[in-house]
Amino acid sequence: MKLLLLNGPNLNLLGKREPGIYGDRSFEEFLHALRKHYPDHDLDHFQSNVEGELVNALQAADGLYVGVVFNAGGYTHTSVALRDCIAAIKVPVIEVHISNVLKREEFRHTSLIGGVCLGTVSGLGLDGYRLAVDHLVNHVG
Repeated sequence: MKLLLLNGPNLNLLGKREPGIYGDRSFEEFLHALRKHYPDHDLDHFQSNVEGELVNALQAADGLYVGVVFNAGGYTHTSVALRDCIAAIKVPVIEVHISNVLKREEFRHTSLIGGVCLGTVSGLGLDGYRLAVDHLVNHVG
């Protein structure tokens, strides 16, 4: 099974950025362990700080991947373009957030993409990605 882990803005700074919120582990370290946990599955990763590149990645994922695990970062709360894209494609998308966005600033309490995603995992650290992958592996593929 082929899955895409898609990360939005500033997630390239994991391990360095606000470790009290996001932890001190880089996404590359986590991804290496995740791939070992799912050796029979292809887990591709793409990160961009550019909204249009994320739209392009989602559109390209349709028909190529069985599912997408997507942390849109700050675009979660602002991007109608990402919402419209997810609604337009057939590949299921699971929204992931490392922190519990409901415990943070009020502007983070609204997700524009959540309503068009298969589900949402929030506040469980990097393990949220594993839970989303696990769901896709066991229930979608």
